[in-house]
Amino acid sequence: MISRRLFLAAVPLTLAGCTMRDVPASARTTVILVRHADRAGDILNETGRRRAAALPALLAEYPLDAIYSPDIGRNLETAEPLSQATGLPVTIIPKENAGAQMTSDHPDGTVIWVGNKGNLRTIWEELGGPGTAPQEYGEVAVLELLENGARRATRLIVDPV
Repeated sequence: MISRRLFLAAVPLTLAGCTMRDVPASARTTVILVRHADRAGDILNETGRRRAAALPALLAEYPLDAIYSPDIGRNLETAEPLSQATGLPVTIIPKENAGAQMTSDHPDGTVIWVGNKGNLRTIWEELGGPGTAPQEYGEVAVLELLENGARRATRLIVDPV
C-alpha cells in the first residue's frame, strides 16, 4: 500500500487558487464526473484499485485536457492511474465553484473531476446537468455543455475487471 506522502510524490500535482467565478455562458466544455473508487476507510480497497486502474481504458476516447480533484486521498488514489496513463497532473482545487473553475480554465476542452457524493451533486447542479449526478462506485457521467445553455449527459460504468 502506498502511503499518502509517497502517493503525492509519485503523482504530479498542481495546486490552483480559488476565486469566485460563474460558469461561462460561452463554455463548450465536456466535464467528466466520477466518484472515487470503492474504499475501505480512507483508502481504496482491492475492488477500488481495480476500478481506478480500469478508468483510463474507459476514457481513452476522450481527449482529456485536465484532471481535477479535491485534496482527498481516496480521490487522488483513484485519479493516479489516469494521471499516469495520460501524463496529465492532478490539479487540486477546492470543491467550491469547481465547475466554474474547470469550465473557465478549459472553455472548449475536456476535463475530469474525481470527487465525492456531495461535491459531485454540487458541481452537477452548478453546471446544470440533467437528472442526477453520479453517486455510485463506478458510475461516470460525461456532461457536455452545448450552445444555448443546453446540456447532454452520457452515463458510463467503470467495471472493476
